[in-house]
Amino acid sequence: MNSRTISSRTVAVHQVRAALGGALRLGLDSAPLLQRAGIPPLTLGDERARVTAEQFALLVRAVQRATGDEFMGLGTVPSRPGTFAMMCYASIGCRDLGTALERAVRFYGLFPAGPDLALERGGEEAEFAVRNDLRDHAEGRFLAECVLVIWHRLASWLIGRRIPLRRVRFDCPPPPHAGEYGEVFGCPVGFGPGRTFRASARFDARWLAAAPVRDEAALEELLRAAPAVLIGRHEYGTTVTEQVRRTFTRALREGRTARGRPARLPELERLAARLAVSPATLRRRLREEGTSYRRLKDQVRREAALAGLAGGREPIVELAARLGFSEDAAFHRAFRRWTGTTPGAYRRGQESHGQES
Repeated sequence: MNSRTISSRTVAVHQVRAALGGALRLGLDSAPLLQRAGIPPLTLGDERARVTAEQFALLVRAVQRATGDEFMGLGTVPSRPGTFAMMCYASIGCRDLGTALERAVRFYGLFPAGPDLALERGGEEAEFAVRNDLRDHAEGRFLAECVLVIWHRLASWLIGRRIPLRRVRFDCPPPPHAGEYGEVFGCPVGFGPGRTFRASARFDARWLAAAPVRDEAALEELLRAAPAVLIGRHEYGTTVTEQVRRTFTRALREGRTARGRPARLPELERLAARLAVSPATLRRRLREEGTSYRRLKDQVRREAALAGLAGGREPIVELAARLGFSEDAAFHRAFRRWTGTTPGAYRRGQESHGQES
């Protein structure tokens, strides 16, 4: 898998456990699956632990291969390997995104007990939904969430632009990690009761008229690692949140200075000037997208710290400076708040796992 196609975002441990749920129910050993993804088994017991998006994508792919099921053993019936690819081939040559999505819905409708997908249009809004009577099963909810995420990112990939979502809703009680959904989807996310489980995403209907910009050659490249890679791939987006994240990430990447001074992430006022809005407007738009300047700054630093510790030998004191911490102690306090452990302990865990594998 090409690491450049994977985002630097991180995934909470509850998602790791959910991805393993079907395999465990089928009696498979989780240790080899975690090993293929480079995830230490002890990570599963730490509620504050996170893994990189690349590790999570590798885990999803390992589980799919081990179960022989693109739904990772989470559905009522397996989805045979190659089904997702054929759906993509059936949709790639459509004249517009709406036609491509309708074809995808019809394709999966051919399979008994497959995901009940729907594309609904109404006025200025359109809605893509996953419907199943799975509200009492955590595994079913996770599968529906994955389908919604993959649908959104595949549709965005198809037209070469991230489709901003207006809102996402899950017809089920909010899980303990409900606060993370806003970051995943980049929009307000609601929960509530329903007679049957339903997950849906609403967006501006004008996107349905967008022309696809990908051909079969591009699709074949994507499919070499899909659908797992769609979980962690780069966004194609236009939201304010993504623009701020990109600015922070670029600042960290370019943050090393000749004299070793700490990197400086742009302050809110400077960010607002770059986006040609007032600081108050920037705060409001980030709030509407379910986040804030401080939260994004913390997330980008956390993700860069995990990636730096897991993937290289950069001294921790230099990593702290690169992330903009004025002193090593401040970085240690922040890292313990993020993960419950120290940077050194986290790196040693990654290194010992690598030696075992």
